[in-house]
Amino acid sequence: MISKELYKTSVKAVGGRDGKLESDDGLLSINVLHPKELGGPGGATNPEQLFGGGYAACFESALNLVCRQRQIKPDSTSVTARVTLGKDAEDNFELAVILDITLAGVERSQAEDIAKAAHNVCPYSRATRGNIDVQLNVV
Repeated sequence: MISKELYKTSVKAVGGRDGKLESDDGLLSINVLHPKELGGPGGATNPEQLFGGGYAACFESALNLVCRQRQIKPDSTSVTARVTLGKDAEDNFELAVILDITLAGVERSQAEDIAKAAHNVCPYSRATRGNIDVQLNVV
């Protein structure tokens, strides 16, 4: 439960996976379409790409926060979220995510430790924990 609100936004969806998304401030205004792999026309973004982008950006910010707290200065950082939409054994839709994490100039074991700490800090990781499979892959 949130005890101190830091930021609030809203995004309206009209038309579901074949529609449009628009934020309350108008900064996000984008069409979404089923990808070709799901029988759609493709040619526009989709919810999985948007989720992946949000997760990757949030996780990279968490990485950088942990680095600052530990006074570690990587040459650069990046996170790529590989999002899979699939079905579970009961034929229900399910997401899975692999986060490819780069901390250039940081020893691998230390980078893995930082990634695990960031996974405990990142709001996306906290929200998905126990709900979807998330793998951390330090590259």
